[in-house]
Amino acid sequence: MSNRLNRHGFEMDVINQMETPFYYYDLDILHMTLEEIKRQTDNYPFIVHYALKANFNPQILNEIAKYGLGADLVSGGEIKQASEHGFKPGDMTFSGVGKTDWEIRLGLERGIGFFNVESVPELDVINQLAGEAGKTARIALRVNPDIDAHTHKYITTGTADNKFGINIEILDQVIRRAQELPNIHLSGLHFHIGSQITLMRPYVMLCETINGLLDHYEQQGINFEMINVGGGLGIDYENPDEHPIPDFKQYFDTFKNHLKLRPDQHLHFELGRAIVGGCGSLISRVVYVKENRNKKFVILDAGMTDLIRPALYQANHVVQNLTSSGQDTATYDVVGPVCESSDVFAHDCLLPATRRGDVIAIRSAGAYGESMASNYNMRPHPKSTFISR
Repeated sequence: MSNRLNRHGFEMDVINQMETPFYYYDLDILHMTLEEIKRQTDNYPFIVHYALKANFNPQILNEIAKYGLGADLVSGGEIKQASEHGFKPGDMTFSGVGKTDWEIRLGLERGIGFFNVESVPELDVINQLAGEAGKTARIALRVNPDIDAHTHKYITTGTADNKFGINIEILDQVIRRAQELPNIHLSGLHFHIGSQITLMRPYVMLCETINGLLDHYEQQGINFEMINVGGGLGIDYENPDEHPIPDFKQYFDTFKNHLKLRPDQHLHFELGRAIVGGCGSLISRVVYVKENRNKKFVILDAGMTDLIRPALYQANHVVQNLTSSGQDTATYDVVGPVCESSDVFAHDCLLPATRRGDVIAIRSAGAYGESMASNYNMRPHPKSTFISR
């Protein structure tokens, strides 16, 4: 492999051999991310699960499984995918508000570690299906702590208005119900307050809520084996070259310093974006540069079918021209070819003077990029390539 890297660290010889659009994964960044997680969690009772919904590319999963992480799953398909790519069933958690009977049966059959239970009806169904299978289901109750993480409304999950979890005011009766059911083992409490969280204050508030609950239930003689605080740690979408790896030290230190775990109690995390977001970029070529009365448009061969986050969440991704070497710049709207006005990657984006055939990188696309791709407009799914130097 050639070492001809451009100024942003991309292997251009590899890029020039690929048909665009495609996902470009830097495995060195992924490995450094996993090493940093290991460094920050060593010597603590912390167990990290990787959230497959962020990216379930088989090679990505193989690399993560090598580091001994567990898996956080939200469908039967993800249970199968994790099982096929090196994740141990006992290290799996199964989340989601709408687990179907076949998915629950599959989790029981595979012997997954925990079901994160989101409602009383779900609790009753798991108990019934576990009894039919002659098994005991280990569960954690997902608590809605009514904490606003101040992220986009579509990725906020921990307020009273969200569909997720059990409202904290009825938790006592749900715990009593779980303790009465013969095929249920209540192992702990589960929380997840949102995604792309970059300020630690919401996590401090979560720790304070959990501390109060642990005190409350300890007084009743109820002790939990584990606490699961979910994930949600954000990445730096604005500065991918300077900060490809999140500040895991600050994140894990927040829980080390503010959460009062009991002896022999384990703390579980479910990180997705923070693990894979920075290692992936969507690579595209310029099809046309178009100018109208008010705007210049860079029209790419990649579209919202390949990376839907800007259209769905109004998400910002840094856009870089990898091949233009001129000093002149211009301001463009960077758009895709899909027949939707929302198929826009960036508005008013300052780029080097851009021409047909230039190679464009849309950065920080390793999470919720390839995994959310679709065939709308009968467009094919993007392929992927992997770089390790």
